[in-house]
Amino acid sequence: MNIIGIGTEIVECARIGKMILDHGEAFLRKVYTEREIRDCQARTKATEHFAGRFAAKEAVLKALGIGSTREVDRRDLEVRRKAKGEFEIYVQGAARDATIERGVREVRLTISHCRAFAVAFALAFGSPVESPA
Repeated sequence: MNIIGIGTEIVECARIGKMILDHGEAFLRKVYTEREIRDCQARTKATEHFAGRFAAKEAVLKALGIGSTREVDRRDLEVRRKAKGEFEIYVQGAARDATIERGVREVRLTISHCRAFAVAFALAFGSPVESPA
């Protein structure tokens, strides 16, 4: 498999915290899936975890070659934590269509955060799809 794309994103945790304070459930339900909301709220320092998942979604969009676009619902990307602490991305809807169009078969994801910042890095692997001439 080849690397199809890479993406990285850094987010200020305070910015995500302010969005949650200002917009509450409306913001959470616009950006995160039910599972992500539950997972983040169950953790101490929930804001840092929400910021990490936000950064992860943006990094994955960049790795898929979509960038930050309104055509893809952020809830079509779900960040899941595996048993050993690794992260995986579950893709559906328009984001899934983009992965198929670009020949992406796997996305690797890493997330880190501290009190001030959350950062994520994504690598998309697959076989590039030839565009018709």
